[in-house]
Amino acid sequence: MNAAHFHLLVNHLPIMFPLIGGIVFAVGLFFKNEPIKRTSFFIILLGGISTAIAMFSGEGAEEIVEKIPGITKKIIHNHEEAAEVFALLNYILALLAGFNLWASLKGKLYAKYLNYAIIAGLLIVLFLAKQTGTSGGEIRHTEIREGGNIGTQESGESDQPEE
Repeated sequence: MNAAHFHLLVNHLPIMFPLIGGIVFAVGLFFKNEPIKRTSFFIILLGGISTAIAMFSGEGAEEIVEKIPGITKKIIHNHEEAAEVFALLNYILALLAGFNLWASLKGKLYAKYLNYAIIAGLLIVLFLAKQTGTSGGEIRHTEIREGGNIGTQESGESDQPEE
């Protein structure tokens, strides 16, 4: 397994953990259930940890994919820039979730107010996750690039029948 393969294996985790954590958090809020909310904080915390792993593996993946024909440094740079902003905010959200987990376990009154910050953080992080995931997908999936070659094979031939 090379660095690009490893990055492909782990890069979905920083996107999925906040999404799953947000769903679990919504369930906890709906049922007013602290253990469920605490579980969501732990899942969001895992998202921050997985972000560090994905960021660490990204450099090695970059070294491999920049040598592949048709992949420009601009596409890689766009993904890298999006990933850096996403990672920073996902780290902040993870720290906030960890702090809220602690506050909830200790029965701190301000824990319920931290829930609002978690909601706001999740909305921002999930928006950035979509941007980062899409920019990463554009590296190898030309069909999702703006103005991409939909229906065009790598040889440049169309798979559409001639008229």
